[in-house]
Amino acid sequence: MGPEQPVHSAHLDLDRSPRLDSKRHTKYFLRCLKTYLPHPYTSNDSNRLSLAFFIIAALDVLDQLDETTTPQERADYINWVYSNQHPDGGFRGFPGSDLGPLRNPDNAGWDPAHVPGTYFALCLLLILDDDFERLDRKKCLEWLVQMQREDGSFGETLFDGTVQGGRDSRFGYCAAGVRYILAGPSPKPGQADINVDKLVDCIRLAESYDGGISDAPFHESHAGLTFCGLSALSLLGRLSSSLRYPSESSKHNSSFPTGPSDPEATVRWLVSRQTATISDDDGFDTKCDETDTPETCHDAHTFVGPNHHPTAAGQMSLDAKPSLSFDIQWTGMNGRCNKVADTCYAFWAGASLKILNHSSLPHELSLRKWLLERTAHSALGGFGKIAGDLPDVYHSYLALAVLSMMNMKEDGLVPLDPTMCISTRAKDRLRPLWERWGVLGTS
Repeated sequence: MGPEQPVHSAHLDLDRSPRLDSKRHTKYFLRCLKTYLPHPYTSNDSNRLSLAFFIIAALDVLDQLDETTTPQERADYINWVYSNQHPDGGFRGFPGSDLGPLRNPDNAGWDPAHVPGTYFALCLLLILDDDFERLDRKKCLEWLVQMQREDGSFGETLFDGTVQGGRDSRFGYCAAGVRYILAGPSPKPGQADINVDKLVDCIRLAESYDGGISDAPFHESHAGLTFCGLSALSLLGRLSSSLRYPSESSKHNSSFPTGPSDPEATVRWLVSRQTATISDDDGFDTKCDETDTPETCHDAHTFVGPNHHPTAAGQMSLDAKPSLSFDIQWTGMNGRCNKVADTCYAFWAGASLKILNHSSLPHELSLRKWLLERTAHSALGGFGKIAGDLPDVYHSYLALAVLSMMNMKEDGLVPLDPTMCISTRAKDRLRPLWERWGVLGTS
């Protein structure tokens, strides 16, 4: 498989495609940036760096960050990111765990550095065009090594010398991202480094029979975890050389473990995530069909309500099942088999296919129409999880990321790097940093 060409998908008919209301979405993210977030975000306060990332990164992808913020404001954002730098390396997930002068050996475990928070912090610094002079790069890389378990997995925090938190590919991805930013694609000999082979093995062990990646061996494939696994492999230079996204090329030794083990199965599973089931009331009636037996189970017999069919055929007749020959107006992406479409999975699945050089396979027009006509909030701006939901910064940023990857210049979005989930111009700021640090290799 050769490099993917940056052209419009054949599926994307520009005359029929809805337009992105960039001004409204910019206003939404500016409200999130410069005023208090709504109360439902309170439970996510310990992940405040991730919230900051989604907001700042969205304004960058909208090409509005410099136009809507002052140099002093951007300097203040950088200072805030550094205020979360941990004395033992890495970054806290939020300021609330900073014990300041009260920190001592007895309570230090309650003030930990955070693996995802560190990745988000470094990405924020790239987006804000920081010079990284205040970053303790050496200590951060040494801390990262401590965050890897014996089985190759990464956790979230360190408590009394023990790695705490989950062990799935989300944390492996964030760790691979931190390593890539600070050490480049080919770290120098003698530099503190993680065990890449073990991390690759850990990702491959979580592969499912259908080609997707799950949170653990023998578990169900999940689009978000598949993205994290594939992106980690790409950032580590361990994605199969015939599949590697061009911007992530690096020296590749075939004697090292690589993944995924069955790329064609992974592509098939990812493409199968596109679905016309775009709300809880939106699907096809399975009553009396082959799934309606004691040996099988399903969530509900009737998934479609009157006047809610996603196809022209369904609107013509409530009695007949729509034919596959009819044009589907809206399709989304789900994260697992038989689930309702969710805005975030349009990115997790779509970016995964981009990394595997197969982003042209999904039907882009129906996906774009679903994002812009069903999940975008026409009054507030932003995007919700599913049609009718209020917007949130997480789904809103990932929706913009998907639209950026569709490469429609009328949207006015800047190009996005799928592996790092940041704009390509932010990622391009790594090269002068690597040159300054004496990091070998190319991006």
